[in-house]
Amino acid sequence: MSRLRSGANRSTLFCAAAVLLGAGAVLASMAAPVRDRLPADWPRVGADRVWLDQDMLDRWREHGWWTPVALAAAALGVVLFLCWAVAQIRTGRLRELPLGQPGVTLSASALSSVLADRARAVEGVARADVRLLGRPRRPRARITLVLDPDASPEAVLREFARGPVAEARTAAAPRDLRVDVRLTTRRHRASRIH
Repeated sequence: MSRLRSGANRSTLFCAAAVLLGAGAVLASMAAPVRDRLPADWPRVGADRVWLDQDMLDRWREHGWWTPVALAAAALGVVLFLCWAVAQIRTGRLRELPLGQPGVTLSASALSSVLADRARAVEGVARADVRLLGRPRRPRARITLVLDPDASPEAVLREFARGPVAEARTAAAPRDLRVDVRLTTRRHRASRIH
């Protein structure tokens, strides 16, 4: 997930949570058990309050700008929600990679599978996960390597760059394959004493 998309998701969730928290606090303060426990100087909302009655709605409708603004705000909200939903559905995974000649493509899943197999063959790598993302003209490989506890990250990364990454870049030519590698370590299992 890109940083922009991740930031947009967090911002959307934060705004939605703030609105829901505020609305929930107001509605909860209308209940007698909560209202009686609030500090004396806190504002209170009466339990018999009507948020939008017919008279108030009629007063708003007398203003010529009210209806178009309300409709535009609702339409904008729906469009923004739909854009956000479509962005969540799109995974960004690459399906195939066009090569130098017309009609010749390389399956992205095949390349990622081979790259993962070659990564697991590097000494010190316990597990490898490879995803090809981006567009056909600008492919990107996101690779997570889980290292053995005693493996040297520097040595593994050097060997991985010289072997599997160089081979993947050769296979993707003439496209320039950008590679993002994340290294994690597998934990030692605690030994049991019987």
